[in-house]
Amino acid sequence: MGVSKSVPQAAHWDLVGIVTELRETRERWRLKRNRDLGAHEFPSRDIIRDIVTQLRGALFPLRLGPADLKRDGEDFYVGNVLDAALNALVAQVKLELTSRQRNEDKPIEADVLTWKAGEIVTSFAKALSDLRAVLDTDVEAAYRGDPAARSVDEVLLCYPGVLALINHRLAHELYWLGVPLIARIIAELAHSETGIDIHPGATIGGHFFIDHGTGVVIGETAQIGENVRVYQAVTLGAKRFEATEDGALLKGQARHPIVEDEVVIYAGATILGRVTIGKGSTIGGNVWLTRSVPPGSQITQARSQQEGTEAAK
Repeated sequence: MGVSKSVPQAAHWDLVGIVTELRETRERWRLKRNRDLGAHEFPSRDIIRDIVTQLRGALFPLRLGPADLKRDGEDFYVGNVLDAALNALVAQVKLELTSRQRNEDKPIEADVLTWKAGEIVTSFAKALSDLRAVLDTDVEAAYRGDPAARSVDEVLLCYPGVLALINHRLAHELYWLGVPLIARIIAELAHSETGIDIHPGATIGGHFFIDHGTGVVIGETAQIGENVRVYQAVTLGAKRFEATEDGALLKGQARHPIVEDEVVIYAGATILGRVTIGKGSTIGGNVWLTRSVPPGSQITQARSQQEGTEAAK
């Protein structure tokens, strides 16, 4: 017989003392930030996860929608799920807008924030058809670029790079519409699911293929052209961070690579700084690159090390 284990009694945990200490810690943090919170004021990660799931279903109803959906019911399903998702998104957008202006000298009235949230989501909704069209090119690129892919359906259902791109293209639209926190949450949901970390500010052209994907990092100001392919553990990152005189990091500086059309970047390559990878170039596996390369370049680890040694002489 197994040994029974008694459940610890709440009294053993000193819940009253712990709750008190946590409250005091919260209050010290809020006092430091000069914030007087009366309620939950930020978008909900859980609600946004549900919204993204609904949007994926609306974009690809027969693949990412409900299992029992038939083609003759697509429009009805898409209409219903979009209505739910977009209305929920309006509420989350209003939360972000409200949190951002809470400490301003002239706070915006609630009805104005509601109107602005509605305008943002309306613009987002109008972009969904174009987002689906560019995602179709990503799916096609993955199918063409992987000899192991048996169908575009397999790519859509199974490939983490495609899932990450669905989230990214949704997040990128919201980022430029003025709700970067919600956009970042959507990006981090994909990061948690796939191991692919794409900042919503990154600009990515069509026919983009992330093969395998785990460990890929693409920074906020990265610009990627058309027909680009990257493999696992590729980093498009920043080389250095500019700071003010008091040591605070400057925000929004262009600090990530520009990757032109038809570039291939193999596994483990790290490209740092505001450098340009010219059209049609190939960057080999495990290359460490902090300089621009012209169109048509073939950069291998050995060549990169040799050029670095020569530059140091």
